[in-house]
Amino acid sequence: MTPHERAIRVGEAMFSVDTASKDTMGMELLSCEPGRATLRMRVQPLHLNGHQICHGGFIFTLADSTFAFACNSHNKNAVAAGCSIEFLRPAHAGDVLTCEGVEQTLSGRHGIYDMRVSNQRGETVAMFRGKSAQIAGTVFPEEGAA
Repeated sequence: MTPHERAIRVGEAMFSVDTASKDTMGMELLSCEPGRATLRMRVQPLHLNGHQICHGGFIFTLADSTFAFACNSHNKNAVAAGCSIEFLRPAHAGDVLTCEGVEQTLSGRHGIYDMRVSNQRGETVAMFRGKSAQIAGTVFPEEGAA
C-alpha cells in the first residue's frame, strides 16, 4: 500500500465514525493525504455567538478535526499533545470555511502541524498549530505494520 493509499483509507475509516465532525458540526472531509488534510464547514445559525459571528470554539473544532486527520494519516494512532489558535477575522452565517492542515515535522512520536482556516473568498480566518503524540495502535489493521 502506498502512503497516499494509506492516508485515503485512514481518512475514510476515521470520518465514517467521527460523529462530532460529520454529524454534529456538518463538516466534509475533502482530502486526507500523507501529512495533510482538508475539511470544510458551512457556518450555520447554530454556530453563531452573541455577536452574531461564528463562535471561536467551532472554528477551533474545524481546525482540530483537520489536525486529527493530518496527524493520523500515516496510520499510526496520534492525539493532540497541545495546540494554539489565532483568530484573525470573523466568520458569518453562510460563510464556507475550509481548513487545510500540513505536517511541518514528524520526529519520533511527535509532530507539528499547521492549519489555515479560510473563508470562501480565500481570506484567512484563523491559524492553528498543533503538536501530536503517537500512541499505541493504528487506525485500521495493516499487514506488516510495526
